[in-house]
Amino acid sequence: MKCSSISLWMVLTIFFIGCEKEIPESEYLPSENYNYTEVNFSNLEKRQKVYIPIYSDIYVFSGSKRFPLTATLSIRNTSLTDTMYVGAVDYYDSVGNMTKEYLDEPIYLSPLASVEFVVRSDENVGGAGANFIVDWGATSRTKNPVIQAVMIGESNQQGISFVTNGIVIED
Repeated sequence: MKCSSISLWMVLTIFFIGCEKEIPESEYLPSENYNYTEVNFSNLEKRQKVYIPIYSDIYVFSGSKRFPLTATLSIRNTSLTDTMYVGAVDYYDSVGNMTKEYLDEPIYLSPLASVEFVVRSDENVGGAGANFIVDWGATSRTKNPVIQAVMIGESNQQGISFVTNGIVIED
């Protein structure tokens, strides 16, 4: 291969790499464009309160150091036909103090839709015993949603991730 062919190939490669569209970070962040509704929860046929354990950090090195984690709460409507409603998503720290209310008013999830709520690793709230409490309901005796949390973190080429499942604490 001649020197001019190699140079042309390098110029074209640099050109195409430089022309890649940069995607703004906001496109990767969870959507907060919720589908708000004015549903009256006392009129819903099915209602539940769900507890979801969250680990915003965990202990490492015999408990002498904390490893910060990002936690994503995922609420998934498993019904093929029914809309579900979420009335509250509240975040509590390790000693039971509510630190954040994620919703000002109820939202709805269409069949098979999902919604997420994030606790960033740099928020420094919650701790190893944190939790979410989610109030949800539906107009019919529909299937229960899947409500889980995914925790993930990395530091110095060390990564960790795991999932926790919600449990019904009140029907």
